[in-house]
Amino acid sequence: MPAGQRPGGRSARVRAAVLTAARGLLADGYAELTVERIAQAAGVNKTSVYRRWTDLEGVLGDLLSEYASEVVPIPDTGDLGTDLEELALLVRRGMTGEPGELITALATSAPRNPRAAQVVRGFLAERFRLAEAVVDHAIARGELPQGTDARAAIEVLGAPLFLRLLVVDEPIDEEFARRTAAATTAALRAGVFEPR
Repeated sequence: MPAGQRPGGRSARVRAAVLTAARGLLADGYAELTVERIAQAAGVNKTSVYRRWTDLEGVLGDLLSEYASEVVPIPDTGDLGTDLEELALLVRRGMTGEPGELITALATSAPRNPRAAQVVRGFLAERFRLAEAVVDHAIARGELPQGTDARAAIEVLGAPLFLRLLVVDEPIDEEFARRTAAATTAALRAGVFEPR
């Protein structure tokens, strides 16, 4: 740690206050969210927010990175179908809470904001990478052949859930998540993701 820099300190307090304020204001919807409103709710000067995060997407990206740093319990029950179902339900829970709201907010601004697009891509890439372990475990157990494309299978599992979250704005209920997992399991067992 550089000399004179304290663990915590004012910088940590400002960060905590800004992220707490952003979280609270995001509950009212992304459309009305601004750096100025966040700064006011956090009790800090807006220049402090701009200096640290540059823009609104920077604040939301930092908030999303807090979720990315959380440990994700990757299912490993010994059965591919059960693992994929548990994974789909885990993703569903995340999408119906604050991470889903953040992803939606950032994805909405991504076409005109490269930073927002970068944050969303980074978050999803890490989540997909972690989730690939479900398929990798099935390969190691001999349930699936070597060379099965874990990334493609996880993308197929997640795509319908993200379609509902980001495009058609329909509920992601548990039954939908289970059906998505069952379809992905059937495709994996049918060899759809095996090397050609």
